[in-house]
This record gives sequence, C-alpha cells and structure tokens, in this order.
Amino acid sequence: MSSVSFQIRGLDCAEEVAALKKELGPMPGVQELRFDILNAKMTVTYAEKEIKPDALQAAVKRTGMSAELWDEKIGSVQPTTLWVRQGRSFLTTASGVLVAFGFATHGLTAGLGAAISEAETSIPPTVKLLYAAAVVGGVWFVLPKAWLAFRRLRPDMNLLMVVAVSGAIAIGQWFEAATVAFLFALSNLLEAWSVARARRAVAALMALTPPKARVIHDAEGRGEHEHLMDVADVTVGSTVLVKPGEKFPLDGKIIKGQTSANQAPITGESMPVSKAVGDDVFAGTINGDGTVEFATTKAASDTTVARIIKMVGEAQSRRSPSEQWVEKFARYYTPTVMALALAVIVGPPLFFDGVWSKWFYEGLVLLVIACPCALVISTPVSIVAALASAAKNGVLIKGGLFVELPAHLRAVAMDKTGTLTEGKPSVREIVPLSGHTEPELMEIAAAIESKSEHPLARAVMTHAESLGVRPQRADDFQVIKGKGATAVLNGKPVWIGSHRYLEERGQETPEMHEKLESLSSAGSSVVVIGNNEHVCGFIAVADRMRSNAKATISDLRAAGIEHIVMLTGDNRGTAEAISRETRIDEVKAELLPEEKVKAVEDLVSRYKYVAMIGDGVNDAPAMACATLGIAMGAAGTDAAIETADIALMSDDLSKLPWLIHHSRRTLRTIRINIAASLAVKAVFVVLTLLARATLWGAIAADTGVSLLVVLNALRLLRDETSENVSPSERGGPHRCGPP
Repeated sequence: MSSVSFQIRGLDCAEEVAALKKELGPMPGVQELRFDILNAKMTVTYAEKEIKPDALQAAVKRTGMSAELWDEKIGSVQPTTLWVRQGRSFLTTASGVLVAFGFATHGLTAGLGAAISEAETSIPPTVKLLYAAAVVGGVWFVLPKAWLAFRRLRPDMNLLMVVAVSGAIAIGQWFEAATVAFLFALSNLLEAWSVARARRAVAALMALTPPKARVIHDAEGRGEHEHLMDVADVTVGSTVLVKPGEKFPLDGKIIKGQTSANQAPITGESMPVSKAVGDDVFAGTINGDGTVEFATTKAASDTTVARIIKMVGEAQSRRSPSEQWVEKFARYYTPTVMALALAVIVGPPLFFDGVWSKWFYEGLVLLVIACPCALVISTPVSIVAALASAAKNGVLIKGGLFVELPAHLRAVAMDKTGTLTEGKPSVREIVPLSGHTEPELMEIAAAIESKSEHPLARAVMTHAESLGVRPQRADDFQVIKGKGATAVLNGKPVWIGSHRYLEERGQETPEMHEKLESLSSAGSSVVVIGNNEHVCGFIAVADRMRSNAKATISDLRAAGIEHIVMLTGDNRGTAEAISRETRIDEVKAELLPEEKVKAVEDLVSRYKYVAMIGDGVNDAPAMACATLGIAMGAAGTDAAIETADIALMSDDLSKLPWLIHHSRRTLRTIRINIAASLAVKAVFVVLTLLARATLWGAIAADTGVSLLVVLNALRLLRDETSENVSPSERGGPHRCGPP
C-alpha cells in the first residue's frame, strides 16, 4: 500500500468532503481517504498496482475541485493567481452591486412595491439584464457543484439553490432570483472566510519557527564558522547558535551558555524559564538575554511545534458527537423538506383550488429553507476554533470528540508525582541502621540507584553527588516491578525498595515500623536499603507540592467536578499528607500499575465520565481506561503526546479547570448555533405554510444566521477567562468495556 497527499482547491466544508468520498471512495485500489479541512488536505491510501495518483487527481477534478500534490516542506500552498485568490469575493460583490443597481433602477421607474414583488409588472429589459448578470455572478461557483449533485441524484444545498433561482426566473420573479443568488454566494463566501480565519489561527503556529538556523557545524563536526541554513536541511546533532531575542529554530539541548526562554507559544507558560547546559529547548520559543549554543535533537518535521501543528490538523477528522449529529440530521432533513416543498407546490392547487404560480413560489421558498447552510457551518467552525484556541494556550486536543468530553466530566483521578507535585523529590533525612554510617548507606543506595531512572533514584543520586559519594559498580541489577530493585555489590546481594517490600521480605521490626510510619506521615517517601542479613537503613525523600495544586483542586470543584481521587504508587503517609493539604476527596496509595487501572474502572462504573491525568507514560494503562486521558507536562515528550487524548504541554496544573471551562464554552456555543439555525428555519417553514414568506426574506434570514453562528464560533479564538458554569451532564462512555 502507498499513501499520497493532495492540496484540494475548493475544500472548505463537509459538503466537499462528502462529494470527494462519493467520487473517489468506490474507485478500484482506493483503501482509505482522510481529510484535513483546515489545511484543505486529502490523504489517500491506495494500491499502486490498481491506481495511480494522476487518476486520483482526475477524479477530484470531476467534483469541480482541483488537486495538487502536497509538499510537506511547504505545507498548505497559497493560491497563486488573483482570480483563484479573489474570484469568489469579486463575483459576490459584483452580484450584490448589480442587485442593488437593478432594484434602484426598477424602483425609480415602477415604484418600490412593484420592484420587490409584482411579477406581473413589466420589467424593463435593462433591469432584467442587471438581475440576470447578478444571478450569473451569484451562481458561478455553485453551478458546477449543482450539476454534479444532479448527475449523482444526490441533492445538496448547491442544487437546491440553483433550482430555487431557476424557478423564480421561470415565474418572472427576477428580483427574488437575483437576491437569492447573491445571498447564497455571500453565505458561501462567509463559510470560506470562517475556515480561512481558523486556518490563519493554526498558521500562526507554523509561523512560530524561523525559516533559517544559524549553524556552527553539523553532526559530523564539519564547519567552523556560523552560517545560515534552511531549518529543513539542518541534521540532527548539529550545533546551532541563538542570539538574545531570537527564536529557537529547532528542538535541542543547550551545550554552551545560559539564558531564559519564553515558552508560551508551546506550553502556554506566562513566565520565562531558565535554561542552562543540558536543558531542553523547543522550536518556536524565544531566547532571552543570553547567547547560547545547542545541539539539535529533532529534525524540523519532528519538532514539538511541528507535531502540535500536525495533530491539530488531524484532529478535525475525529468528529465530535455534535458534528456527527448535525451530519445525520442534515441527511434526513434536506430530503424531508424537499418532499414537503413538492407537497406545497401540488397540494393546494390540486385539492383546494389554489393558484399554481402562488404555491409554486411558496414551494421555492421551502427549497431555500431546506438549505442547511448555517447548521452545517456552525459546528465544524466551532470545533476548529476551539482546537486552535486550546493549542494557543498550551493544551493539545486530539479531536472534536475530546473537545466536548471535558464538559461532561464528573470525576477526576490524578497521579501524584509530577502532577500534584513537581516531580523533583529531594532527600530530607538519612537513617542508618545495623551499625552503618550515613556515607556507607549512601554508597550502597547510589550503587543500586545508578542503574535506575526512577524519580526517587535520581533524588538519591543527586544527594550522593552533593556529599561527594561516587557510586561503586553494582552487578546483576534487576527491577522488582512496583516494589524496588536488587543487585550484587562487592559479591554480596543488596536490595532497595519500599516499606511494602520490606514487609514482604519479613525483615521489619516494630521499631522500624514505627519509624517508617513516622517518616511517611510527615509526607516523605521512604527508601529502604538492606541485604540478606539485615536492614542497612532508610532514606526519606520528599517531593514538593505544586504551588497551585490546592487552588486547582478548589477550581475543579467550582467547575462541578464531584469527586477527585489521587492514585499513587507512593506510600500512604506521603499521599495522605498531600491529600490533607489539597483537600482531595479520596486517596489510593501504594498502587501497582494494574491496581491503578482497576481503580479507574471503579470510578467509571460510579461516575461514567472520568478523566485520568498523569505523565502519559507510566500511567498510560489507567489513562486508556478512563473516559478521557490527559498527559501532564508533555512538551518534548513524544510518548506523552501520543498516549493521551489531551496533552497539557506545560507543568501548569491550572490548565485542567481551564480545559473544562473551555470545553463547556465550546459546547454551549455549538448548542446556541444549532438552536438558532433550527429556530430560523422553523419560523420560515410556518410562514411558508401560511403563504407569508418570501424567497429573498428566507435566504436573507438564513445568510444572516450563518453570519451570526460563524461570528459566535470564532469568539472561541479569543482569550478566555474563567466562567461559572453549571455542573456537567450525567452519563457517558467507558472505553474498557461496560461498567
């Protein structure tokens, strides 16, 4: 199987996606079609032996659109000719001007009433010509799509408008025909503009990274003088120089100098972050007041910001429940209203002696009402705006489904280390036993922990280095999952582990138990060191709680979260000390990974909608079983970005209540838009059945509500402040099976 991507000219909404699926889907060899409306991109998975890319491009052309091969280095290609860029705007403007000019000319010669509604009044040829030109300008971009819909016997809004305009001309309603053509063209222009506005919001992300990098030498050490290179050509491992005030062009690690970096474009953090040798830097972040050199760790196409841009684009293909509902509704709604329009046309004249011309006109009004333009536009624009706004605030949402889910959350489960705490524990107390000294105890611990990547191990190693203790070589190192590790030091077996592991070994005395409980109740995690003969001692390690943890828990409750649980593999004393300070509802401590999964499943069975927030790697199984998995501090961590449904790019826990408010605001916007669209249609259906509606009034109302829902949706792109929102809705899905 092969895959090819195209830039699709004219791809702005779900109608075009449906047309492309209808044309390309049945073709031999086509296996899968994926669409990114935001970037007007289509990706096709196909069998090379059965079909070629040029055949796919020809199929796209049959839909009235065009396809160009996608260039990953360039991305979304901007229109090259003035007509492609501005043709729709020009014709729509011309159509509107011609309608106004024709109306004014007719009004001066025949009176305003005749100009608006008297079909029998003789319309001067000049006025007819103006109205006809207005119709041509209005339907120019609609006709090809309408013809394709007619050929496939699949009526869409384009075909409905052409039928309505043609019918109005047939019964002599030239003003109505021209007005409908202009207003529908205006509606399409608004739709294209709204998608372009959301496109620009994501394009702002793409503009974060500078196009050139100041390279000193490449990964092979070639080159001695700095020179500018395209970021796409810089190899991993190259040394790059960044001066004060410049943007970092690629992801990397600082190897010389120190500075501060404004990481707001990636993580949403408001304060600059100090950077020194060994620290990570991200493409698109802004260097502070120091000149630094860094070694690149990722290619331009694989940087954190590039992955964010890619995932925001892909997120549109994962449709939200609201989008799915609107699409299903429109599928049945349009044919139903068309049938009703036919009944209106033939019913009254056949059964109630109605005038054919009058009820034919009312049937055309219903056809106009059948256009679900505002309804179709409202939801995807809201979702795209919400995705772009979240990305700007350092929250990466994987799709429309996950935009709406936080609005329904009733319970939140949190990991402790790295979520509620900073994830940087340090040694607080050393307790040597069995005749050992503090240096001896640290030597044994350092020898074992030098083989481990656990946060507690790093804390022990950092403290050992500060004391000048150099770790000896330990052999046969083995991890005991969730409990500790063993090794051989100087020919003797040694072990390190938790209080729980000590109990399992049966080496604990009442005095040890009392001391361990005392250290744990003070909020420390205790590392026990021993051998087969005795316990060598304890090392108490404590992690500092995040400064905003308590406020975040309070904000979550204010947002309507009913139950907040801490799930941790740490000892109960430490967990409960943090729980008391943050006022978390429930603590489950000393959990193995599989026990975290069980705890989350229990929460889902009780509360339906449950979020699990963790580091995105160790907590992946639990996150997968929650309704919503959220990774904390995911910037630069590929596994975290891939694992979670939502990734908080910074270590800012306050983004969690922000996310819930953002989701509820998005859902509220979608519901208001849908309700407004349906309300306008309902009013005009009633007016039509009462013979009180006009064609131009119906399309004006539909265009007006289209503009309103688009503007309402684009409000989501603005910076948000916390709002008081009602408690979340009840009920929801469970991804680990039925509760």
